[in-house]
Amino acid sequence: MSDILFIKTSSLGDVVHQMPAVTDAARAVPGLRLSWVVEDAFAPLARLHPSVAEVIPVATRRWRSKLTARATWRDIADFGTRLREPEFDKVIDTQGLIRSAIIARLAHGERHGYDASSIREPLAARFYNVTHQVDRALHAVTRNRRLTGLSLGYQPADEIDYGLIRPPRTNDEAYAVLLHGTSRTSKEWRAEDWIAIGRWLQDRRLHVVLPWGTDAERQTAERLSAAIAGSRVLPKQRLDLTAQVIANAALVVGVDTGLMHLAAAFRVPLVGIYVATDPGLTGPVGSGPMTVLGGKNGAPSAAQAIEAAERLLG
Repeated sequence: MSDILFIKTSSLGDVVHQMPAVTDAARAVPGLRLSWVVEDAFAPLARLHPSVAEVIPVATRRWRSKLTARATWRDIADFGTRLREPEFDKVIDTQGLIRSAIIARLAHGERHGYDASSIREPLAARFYNVTHQVDRALHAVTRNRRLTGLSLGYQPADEIDYGLIRPPRTNDEAYAVLLHGTSRTSKEWRAEDWIAIGRWLQDRRLHVVLPWGTDAERQTAERLSAAIAGSRVLPKQRLDLTAQVIANAALVVGVDTGLMHLAAAFRVPLVGIYVATDPGLTGPVGSGPMTVLGGKNGAPSAAQAIEAAERLLG
């Protein structure tokens, strides 16, 4: 058995984009023991993949905000000790940042990563024992899969498989999930459009569910819920529980946010709403039914999103 360590720490969408590479490795090289270093907030997602034997949480985001605290340096030391204890055959850094390359350097094992021409922070390539060229113009999922395949000596298959198992449903309610929250205000869809598609879904006897992650998103969810009769706002919960809600939805409508990629991963019918970003390199991909609307040139209308949803729902 070979021990392999993946390093893909964040963000939420990046973590989901790593999952097909994990699936590929487990299938192409039987007997691998796969471990994954990931930010502690996203560890519940990494644990959803059945081929991951161990998840090693890291807290660089929290540490950066509290560098003067003794507890932070104790946590850093404990993390370093935990990472150095195992002997990995190969360490594969698909993040490609100086931060992730330093984490790779802490681990014992042959370090693989992108070469300087394939990486956003070229200095990171100096931390690897073996570097690989992967076109930066490729989609993030494809880049992760190619780097992993080059590191382990196989060619990834054509099909994209995130490897996730849909959890059992807790009730028979048919519902749609509206993923309105995103990291930048420039990527937000208009409230009136959310309300229009939410009311249309309710008319089709699909209850509307509104997740949230921050206080600002909670307030938005509550405002939308007040305008969409019969909808409900989810409580604050772990990402794996939100993933379960998404996995069992009849439809997901989402803006450019990490949770949207979970819908693609679980093959849930998906309408992706892009307002100010290009879906070409980081948009949703997978074998499930999906339609992506909008882009850098502007947002789609509610009518366009409703038309797409109607096609997906059949």
